[in-house]
Amino acid sequence: MSRDFLRTYQELRVYQMAFESAMQIFELVQQFPAEEQTLLKPQMIRSSRSVCANLAEAWQKRRYRGAFVSKLNEVEAEAAETQTWIEFAILCGYLDAETGQELFGRYREILAGTARLIENADAWVISP
Repeated sequence: MSRDFLRTYQELRVYQMAFESAMQIFELVQQFPAEEQTLLKPQMIRSSRSVCANLAEAWQKRRYRGAFVSKLNEVEAEAAETQTWIEFAILCGYLDAETGQELFGRYREILAGTARLIENADAWVISP
């Protein structure tokens, strides 16, 4: 899908996938034990939501290729961080392996989609 057909960042498939994943994480972490209420739970919520927020910010920075790509690099960093928290949650027994691996795989797809946006940044940049 090219930028000619998209009017908002919410129409980006990578954003939709990130938003759905962040909402799933929010639901799943509600079941974490009390000792994780101030540790792992808020980290997972923050990083997963940050993927979405940074995609929205990147969309608004499309007038400048460097700013656009820089913000997309932040998306990649937050997605990788979320994968790390997912791994911790699996190994600590807070997420079952199947659910955790599904989420981890979705963030792998988010990373791949973001990489494609970066690789094709010139097609997404708009003239000031």
